[in-house]
Amino acid sequence: MRHFILGTIAALWFTPVLAEGPRVEVKDWQVFVDPQFGTQVDYPADVFSQSGGQSERGTGERFRTSDGQAVLEVYTLPNDPAFTPESFLRANLQTPRNELEYQRITPSFFAISDVREGIIYYSRCNFSRSTRPLISCIDLKYPQDQKRAWDDVVTRISRSLRPLVRG
Repeated sequence: MRHFILGTIAALWFTPVLAEGPRVEVKDWQVFVDPQFGTQVDYPADVFSQSGGQSERGTGERFRTSDGQAVLEVYTLPNDPAFTPESFLRANLQTPRNELEYQRITPSFFAISDVREGIIYYSRCNFSRSTRPLISCIDLKYPQDQKRAWDDVVTRISRSLRPLVRG
């Protein structure tokens, strides 16, 4: 009986550690500012390198982890047809919305997430209401088995996304 109890305690103590894995440890948060459009976002400079090249979408930058498993893209799109977050998704989303793992749509932004082939794809776009209508976006891609490790990082990056406020 004693071995059973000790085994159960050991399983309870070790299982969460194995299931969750370590959190992504960030010591150096920096602010990236797109020089052309002013989109800015906090990013973990000690986790992502800016040497990932230009964003595949819009005008912006791609960041990569040293092992290449996670990618962050920060980019800006002109909002010439005056999309709302809802109409932008309706026109551009290639996955049916009812198949998304997560979605939040407000009058000023959307945030969506999906999992494909073991990779989490997270996207957030903010829609400015200025005289120069822009869509400021981030896309994050990272392994699904590292979800819990990335949760806090993704949250901070997502919440920090904003257009540059010019005085």
